[in-house]
Amino acid sequence: MAGHSQFKNIMHRKGRQDAVRSKMFSKLAREITVAAKTGMPDPDMNPRLRLAVNNAKAQSMPKDNIQRAINKAAGGDTESYDEVRYEGYGPGGVAVIVEALTDNRNRTASNVRSYFTKSGGALGETNSVSFLWDRVGEIVYPATAGDADTVMEAAIEGGADDVQSDDDGHRIITAFGDLNEVAGALEKSLGEAESVKIIWRPQTTTPVDEEKAQSVLRLIANLEDDDDVQNVYANFEVDEETMAKLSAA
Repeated sequence: MAGHSQFKNIMHRKGRQDAVRSKMFSKLAREITVAAKTGMPDPDMNPRLRLAVNNAKAQSMPKDNIQRAINKAAGGDTESYDEVRYEGYGPGGVAVIVEALTDNRNRTASNVRSYFTKSGGALGETNSVSFLWDRVGEIVYPATAGDADTVMEAAIEGGADDVQSDDDGHRIITAFGDLNEVAGALEKSLGEAESVKIIWRPQTTTPVDEEKAQSVLRLIANLEDDDDVQNVYANFEVDEETMAKLSAA
């Protein structure tokens, strides 16, 4: 296993998601508001908003919070958020992509640069590492959705490109433009997904030892703790022995 999904698995075992539930709701609400402002405030008429609302529901975000975030987009006094992508290299030469929604580009850029610098990495220019990644759709189901063969069959019939199954669940990859169609097909056969989103998928991974992996994890944790940062992707890879040590730490 490698990169962002590996980090998520480690942090899930540490119980990190529960500890930052309030922060997660805030970021989900921000994405809902931005999605509603960029299109119709109706999820049925706005694919991006539909994805944002579904992901919020999958994280047990209260319906009232979701509706407030949608309503906020219609208010003239709401903040204006810019979508910004930062790219750079972390410890061990690991490529990192950071996606943010910010109302102050200078503040966010300064914070993100400091996280990279403190980790021994360096923030680069736009497109300095994104050429190493593909923009794809990702659909995540819990392990309870079915065994690997059942999910694989449903994914193939739905038009997905790839499926990765393990004890934590199932991760289904689609072409960028096919995400909504495949997600709809899978919902009919497997039920509602945990998350449906567009992600960056690394074309290659960078192997790192335990020390460098810990440094990369700290960098990602610092980035994800920032209120303006929505998503972080890193193309690091560790062997099974190192993975076990990091999970047990």
